[in-house]
Amino acid sequence: MSLQAQPDEASEPETPHLDFAGTTPYEDYVRADVLTHLQHTLSDDPGEMVFLVTTQVMELWFTVIVHEWETAASALRGDDIPTAINALKRSTRELEALNASWRPLGQLTPAQFNSYRSALGEGSGFQSAMYRRMEFLLGEKSASMLVPHRGAPRVHAELEKALYEPSLYDEVVRLLARRGHPVPDAVLQRDVSRRYDASDAVEAAWTAVYSGDGDAELARLGEALTDVAELVWRWRNDHLVATRRAMGAKAGTGGSAGVAWLEKRARKNVFPELWTARSHV
Repeated sequence: MSLQAQPDEASEPETPHLDFAGTTPYEDYVRADVLTHLQHTLSDDPGEMVFLVTTQVMELWFTVIVHEWETAASALRGDDIPTAINALKRSTRELEALNASWRPLGQLTPAQFNSYRSALGEGSGFQSAMYRRMEFLLGEKSASMLVPHRGAPRVHAELEKALYEPSLYDEVVRLLARRGHPVPDAVLQRDVSRRYDASDAVEAAWTAVYSGDGDAELARLGEALTDVAELVWRWRNDHLVATRRAMGAKAGTGGSAGVAWLEKRARKNVFPELWTARSHV
């Protein structure tokens, strides 16, 4: 008895739609063609492309993290703690991805970095406007950091606006006061364009929060903020280690003190009272 042909049980999947009048909908949304043609190296060293793409990726992560923290700050102004916590939690995943960006650069030898360092000229990461907005949201305010951006009106205006707005942590402290914690007027009405300084009263408020119900909204907010602070600290330390490995103690590009400046930054705690309060619980 002969076997009859059987239909192909593992038929090919349907061919996706391939014919578009112009660019693809994916390109229209993602602008991939723009992103992948922004790399213009200035040296013949193949390692420069890695450095350039990695720093551009960092800028994109800065952008989305700023978006998350501004979302959290806005939610806190409206006493919407769940929305703020969700934004902060998303930002921790983004910070983890941002921190991983150091891996392609973290193994650079001095010779490898020097092969294209001259292409940077006076360029330096501290000139990043989007990173500066991140620092402003953390409470690290400094009007002098607007100076490098005077030649870019839109960027300067955005930074100036961020300088004079309450930081993410300012909104947290105001929330603590609205929830009944005795935060003095000197803290609540401080000049928000200046760097945030730790307060004994805010430390006492966090001590009270952490001495109570660990599942309460404020306690969960505190932990979400602590996760952010820890990852920012890791970012600063990874930056320090990568720089120390690539260039030792030499002066940084753009006139910075290089490793010495990064060491000073790495010693600073983000949201300081969240850390010191733990000693009193």
